[in-house]
Amino acid sequence: MDVARIREDFPIYCLGERTPIYLDSACQTLRPRPVIEAVNKYYTEYPACGGRSVHRLATQVSIEVDEAREKMSRFLNASSADEIVFTKNCTEALNLVAKGLGLKRGDEVLTSDMEHNSNLVPWQQLERLVGIRREFVSTPETCIFDLEEFKKKMSRKVKVVSMVHTNNVNGVSIPAKEVAEVAHDHDALVLMDGAQAVPHMKVDVNDLDADFYALSVHKMLGPSGVGVLWGKKELLRRLEPLITGGGGVSTTTFEGAELLPPPERFEAGLMNYSGVIGTGAAVDYLGRVGMEEVAEHDLHLNHRVTAALKDVPGLQVLAPADARSRGSIFSFNVKDMSSHDVAMILDDMAGVMIRSGMHCCHPYFVSRGLSGCARASFYIYNDDRDCDVFIDAVKEMVATFSK
Repeated sequence: MDVARIREDFPIYCLGERTPIYLDSACQTLRPRPVIEAVNKYYTEYPACGGRSVHRLATQVSIEVDEAREKMSRFLNASSADEIVFTKNCTEALNLVAKGLGLKRGDEVLTSDMEHNSNLVPWQQLERLVGIRREFVSTPETCIFDLEEFKKKMSRKVKVVSMVHTNNVNGVSIPAKEVAEVAHDHDALVLMDGAQAVPHMKVDVNDLDADFYALSVHKMLGPSGVGVLWGKKELLRRLEPLITGGGGVSTTTFEGAELLPPPERFEAGLMNYSGVIGTGAAVDYLGRVGMEEVAEHDLHLNHRVTAALKDVPGLQVLAPADARSRGSIFSFNVKDMSSHDVAMILDDMAGVMIRSGMHCCHPYFVSRGLSGCARASFYIYNDDRDCDVFIDAVKEMVATFSK
């Protein structure tokens, strides 16, 4: 991968100031010029409402939104663009499914113990308000998903399996296709949180055979405020909208309303048109880079950092030890230091920007007596020098502050 060429597309690397060492892409990626230009083009050339007015500006917006939907559909290898619903983020997409399935008292939902709060709190809410039952698959010390334990947890009581495809704590991916197969053998629906997977690997929703798949665009070079829910067409038709109103209905009376077919029924209210249009540009950009190349580059950088830091006294790399199992994420703790102190010192010392804390996965850390971890995450604009600056800064910090 020609990282130097890629960096030319990102304005933050062209400011002429101290080049940032941005290793926080699992939280939010930087944006390339084509995405920024696509967003600006909406505001400067056709800043109107799509799907409402019939003048030429509104028509152009509708065309651009339709094209972005088609691009996302091809990117995920969906069967139809009508299976692509634009939301404001992955959290909304997950909530849309959780609240829209019509689960009843006693229905069981099975998750893992490494879910982001966005795939935990909605089910807790349904447990409190509806009376569903929640079960989870525990993560072993190896931190590799235990497929046999998952199989033991499955039963006909389970109505939904809702799991993170790639978790944001240590970057481990579950065997998603096998999980979907086992779930379907028990007549359970499958919802996948793909926020950390889609930006870093080729995801083919048809091959995966989940029933619903959610993602956030801000983690894959796109604008903030845009998420995507993919769902099988026949299941989307059965799903109740989370938000209703203008844009999601065809006609209304004082007595009722006729909903539009999917995906429009789930997109009530004014859409984030600039963000959706920018999403199309982000998908185009990643398509030119190639998702296989993205995955290979992530692994190269993670290998480099892991090899240099795994044996540093006072530093503990979160399992699994093998970088090949951790994708783009390198999470660690330093003896006698909080993760927030680690992050602030690295930023102050070397301009290295990482994430710290519990990463919206509180139960996992609390159940293991951990206060969190420091997390470096890599992407297409990071290079060997970024890794080496990070490595040197971590070693200096450990030598200086760890007892």
